[in-house]
Parts: sequence; structure tokens; C-alpha cells
Amino acid sequence: MAKQPMLKFVTVGKEMPEKREADQRTEDFDEIYGEYAREKAAEQAGRCSQCGVPYCQTHCPLHNNIPDWLKLTAEGRLREAYELSQATNTFPEICGRICPQDRLCEGNCVIEQSGHGTVTIGSVEKYITDTAWDEGWVQPIRPVSERPESVGIIGAGPGGLAAADMLRRAGLQVTVYDRYDRSGGLMVYGIPGFKLEKDVVMRRNAQLEDGGVAFVMNCNVGEDIGFDEIRAKHDFVVIATGVYKSRDLPAPGVGATGIVRAIDYLTASNRVGFGDDVPEYTSGELNAGGKRVVVIGGGDTAMDCVRTAIRQGATSVKCLYRRDRANMPGSQREVANAEEEGVEFVWLTAPKGFTGDAVEGVMVQKMRLGQPDATGRQAPELIEGADYVEDADLVIKALGFEPEDLPTLWGCPDLEVTRWGTIKADFRSHETALPGVYAVGDIVRGASLVVWAIRDGREAAEAILEKVMAPGIGAQGAGVAAE
Repeated sequence: MAKQPMLKFVTVGKEMPEKREADQRTEDFDEIYGEYAREKAAEQAGRCSQCGVPYCQTHCPLHNNIPDWLKLTAEGRLREAYELSQATNTFPEICGRICPQDRLCEGNCVIEQSGHGTVTIGSVEKYITDTAWDEGWVQPIRPVSERPESVGIIGAGPGGLAAADMLRRAGLQVTVYDRYDRSGGLMVYGIPGFKLEKDVVMRRNAQLEDGGVAFVMNCNVGEDIGFDEIRAKHDFVVIATGVYKSRDLPAPGVGATGIVRAIDYLTASNRVGFGDDVPEYTSGELNAGGKRVVVIGGGDTAMDCVRTAIRQGATSVKCLYRRDRANMPGSQREVANAEEEGVEFVWLTAPKGFTGDAVEGVMVQKMRLGQPDATGRQAPELIEGADYVEDADLVIKALGFEPEDLPTLWGCPDLEVTRWGTIKADFRSHETALPGVYAVGDIVRGASLVVWAIRDGREAAEAILEKVMAPGIGAQGAGVAAE
């Protein structure tokens, strides 16, 4: 009888891929985790309990068939595992790297709840698709037949690219418009290489371009091309711009030089990684080298900033967060990695103001946690008389992002938005109040995760394909270009 490949969680412990030592990994921007060997991937996948109600799958925004591809991996059937993984996720090797698995699939693993340590789902997911690329299993996009319907996608982030992938595979004509010079959105310019090496994104961009997706880069909608012009060109439009407007910090001295936005700081660092000429980095404005750095915020963007500053050679890096560790929105795994690398977290603190025309310090007020707020989390309360000054040469504001005012920027007042400025869209089809115009990802949800944007992009593509394939609907009857 063949040996049972699964249910090994009692005899086999949880084991992540080898992680480089902190003093070694902070010398570069390479990913910090190695790759599983084939035998180790099979062993770790075999820890899955194959439970009847897979909470890992339920808590995955894409509802990936996780137990099934874990079983296939444990059995050595890697190509089948890849095909099953790719069936529900456009970019599994990216999600395997950057999803906060501790809050999603792994955090809800049944054997984790029973005290045996979660199955390392993200690392296996990454291994499966990296192996598929290495082995040539990832097939080019080659539609069986071409269709005349045209789709314009505004935004080359994960939501837009996921929609582009599905629509192009179905034979539709797809054009992606983006403000940047490289496709990928925050996956390229927001997320540092130590979490997501850029060639991983670039090969997906190349796959899409080779498959017939047209990219119009360095294109600001509302300036270089009008929104109405895009609608006139295409039968359908998908808005996938993300949210790039940084939340401000109203405090005395916030205009001092040396106080910068997280998005500017991370973009500069990533551009340097590509070999671009970045004057703001060369001048030191967006370079932490030799500086005392304070990052304000507690989400994943703040984690990206503190760990980038360490690699740039900051003399000290501190992260101010107004709640405690348990209430931090960022990944706990990222917090642990940052601490290993020398970041100091100053819990229960909030900035009150800044000193110096060129910033010299952050006026910090100490907090305590009081009664729960509307979200159920304990609200921070000020401790009177406990203020102090934290020395700083560079302050990075990582307070989250808000949507830009697209109806005004694009001259399209009929594009309905919520009171938060996000676009109103049907929660299933993702269609907006404008016929044939869809919206996905952060511009609908607010700042969220890459995996949610991928889900939205795929769902919008499915809704468009349902319309296109409906009896009696032709290219000029499908969407907006005929209006």
C-alpha cells in the first residue's frame, strides 16, 4: 500500500524556507526567504490535515483550492498543482510572496488552531509557480480565437492586470493605460524587492505584452488623454487606478524639509533598484543613509519603509504607532522581520508636531488604550504630561492612502463616488453607474491587499465576458463605444 502523503502535522513540524540572517540580508534588497527543495515542499504540504471545512480556502479572498494543490504537491504532482493554483489566481507566485498569510489562509489553518503550527501555504504556493516558470509549464497567452470587443483598463496594478489577463485569454482586445513608465503599480514601485523581487512582476508584464495586451505608459488620464476619449475608444472600461493620495498629518512643523511621504520614499528606492537616475535619492532627500529615521504608521507600508531605511544605511530607525503590537494592522511576520533587522518599535505613541526648519525631531505624545471604538478595537487615549521629543533627520509619513477626486480630475461628474471618495460599483459585477464602466481594487475598497484587487479584476472580467457572450450582443452592442 502506498504511504499516506498527508496528515503529517503530528509527526512533522512547521518549517519555513531558510531565511537569511539579518546582518546578511540588510546588505541588499534581495528576497529574504530561500526556496523550498522539492522534498521539503512535499513534506511541508503533507502536513495539511485535508479537513472537511477548509478555513484556509474560506479566508482566502480568491478562494484558492488550497487543500487540493497541497495534496498534489505532497504527491509530487507539481504541474497539476500549478494548474489548479493558476485556475483561481492570476499571480500565485506574487501572492505567495506578499499576502499577509498570517491574517488570511495560514492564520485560519485548522492545525494552527490546534497548536501544531500552520501549514506554510504561502511558501508552497510560491514554490509551485516558481517551479512552473523554471520548467516551462507557464504557457503564453494565445486566445483560441480573436473577438472584436475592446476593453480599456486604467491602471496597471494587480486589479487591472488580472482583468487584462482574463479578457485577453478570451480573445478580447485589451489596452492598459498607466501613469508610470513600468507596469505593475505598487507591486513595482511600492513594495520593496526584499519582499517581491521585480523580475517576478516583469515576467508577468512580458507575458501579457507577448499575449497581445497593449500598454500605454506615462499616460495620465485627464491630462494626456481624456476619460471620455477612452470610453469612446473601447466597448468597456475598467477603472483600476488604486489609491495614491497620501493621508496628511495636520501638526505644527509638518512642512519642514526632511518630512516625506511613504509613496515618494519607496518609489525612489525602487527606481534606484531598477538603475534609474533618481535626483531626490542622490541629493539625500529620499535617502535614509546616515540618518536618524522615524516612520509614522503601523501598516504594511510602514513596515516597508522601516526595512528599506535599514538597508539604506540609516543610523537608527524607529516606528511610532499609536496602538500596541496586538492591535497593529501590519503583518506580525513583517514586524518580527523588522525587529530582527534592527528596527525599534515605539508603541502607544503619536506625533504632536515637529521641530526644526529642516526636521530635527518629532514631538511625541504617549498614549494608552481606552474603550473600544466603532470597529471594536481599543481607541488610543492621550496621557497628559508625558510628551517628549524623538530625534530625527528624516521622517516618513506612512499613514495610509486615500482616493483621488476622479470625477473632477477626469471631468466626469456622473461617475458616482461614496462619501469617502471611492467609486461606487456593484459588489458582484463591479459595474459603476456608467454603462459599460467597471471599477476594481483599492479605488472601490480603499487601501487594501493585492489579493483583493486580483479578485476584483477577475470578477469584473467575468462580468464583461458574460455580457459579451450573451446571445444577440455584438461588439458594438456590448458596452460604451457605440454610445
